[in-house]
Amino acid sequence: MMKVIIIDDEHLARSIVKEYLKPYKNIEVVAECNDGFEGLKAITQYEPELIFLDVQMPKINGFEMLELIEKPPAVIFTTAFDEFAIKAFEQNAVDYLLKPFSKDRFDKAIQKYLQQPLASVSLQPVIETITKSTTQNRIVVKDGNKIKIIPIGQVQYIEAADDYVKIITADGSFLKKQTMNFFDQSLADHQFVRIHRSFIVNSQLITRIDVHEKDGHLLLLNTGARLPVSKTGYAKLKEVLGI
Repeated sequence: MMKVIIIDDEHLARSIVKEYLKPYKNIEVVAECNDGFEGLKAITQYEPELIFLDVQMPKINGFEMLELIEKPPAVIFTTAFDEFAIKAFEQNAVDYLLKPFSKDRFDKAIQKYLQQPLASVSLQPVIETITKSTTQNRIVVKDGNKIKIIPIGQVQYIEAADDYVKIITADGSFLKKQTMNFFDQSLADHQFVRIHRSFIVNSQLITRIDVHEKDGHLLLLNTGARLPVSKTGYAKLKEVLGI
């Protein structure tokens, strides 16, 4: 029996998916969730093979929820996103159901999954493509068993940490499985600058730039942090700060 979870804040949307699943006797809906918090808990508890996931939900959206899962299950998105976003789904071999969807379209999505389970497909390109096309005003991270939402303005700097990044705030540092390039692009409109291959800094917190060794610089933040600045990063800094 294949375990399925439906995550959607609309009761009617969840009911439609359940109704469309009735003919599939080998599929069991083990949980219905109203938001990403409930979805994350249910996925951890039941370890489903497949989830039906709405994108736009309260509290945290579908992509933010997926970012918090180390090994997400296969996903069939249920979405009202525009054409640009849909292309991202298609290019990364993850199926989607554009609301409102018919029983015929639903069956095609199920058959696509059954013929080639999508769990083996990386969702990271989908998440990065969509998120970079929208305004990033916050970062969602796991803090032990809790979920923490960090407003962008509270981020002091971001540091590379192998396959993760460290989000540094006044409350401490938080690991997130994401790339530096992703944050370099998605935070560009918030006065964040990539000063080094391993550091992105909130330019609002800069108090001083010191010369350091040959052709190098050190950045001093009002928090007391001192960060290295590469030659490329220094050029970006001068452009952003107008110096």
